[in-house]
Amino acid sequence: MNKDEQELRKKSPIQIKNKKASFEYFFVDTFTAGIVLTGTEIKSIRLGKASLVDTFCYINNGEIWVKGMNVSPYFYGSFSNHEAKRDRKLLLRKREIQKLLEETKNPGFTIVPTLVFIDDHGRAKMDIALARGKKEYDKRQTLKEKEDRREMDRAMKRY
Repeated sequence: MNKDEQELRKKSPIQIKNKKASFEYFFVDTFTAGIVLTGTEIKSIRLGKASLVDTFCYINNGEIWVKGMNVSPYFYGSFSNHEAKRDRKLLLRKREIQKLLEETKNPGFTIVPTLVFIDDHGRAKMDIALARGKKEYDKRQTLKEKEDRREMDRAMKRY
């Protein structure tokens, strides 16, 4: 991910994060994918009515899909409203999908969605990560580092 892409994500008005993913996994590699959505789904995402809790990605017939992503039904959508927890297709290049497929064959690796944002053209994008699960002691270490950072910030604010 280059500096321009990072600034684009910071500028995005909508940033739906999977906060638990960084606690549960080590991120080995990250990709940005487009999401295939219906009309009412993109409207709900632009309102921030989506969640990445308990989501994961899988590869089926050379296509990558996200499962468990909750996009709340659009308030003004009538009969054409969408299903909240349907599987949604992600758009990646074939070689990126092939790389993810090869890596997920190794034990302990999975594909985890980390962020949903709106790009400068108004399209919904998803950051996904090739991730390796953390052990219990790794999670304790992560919590300790987080607490240490918080303590250092408090100490800096006092002075």
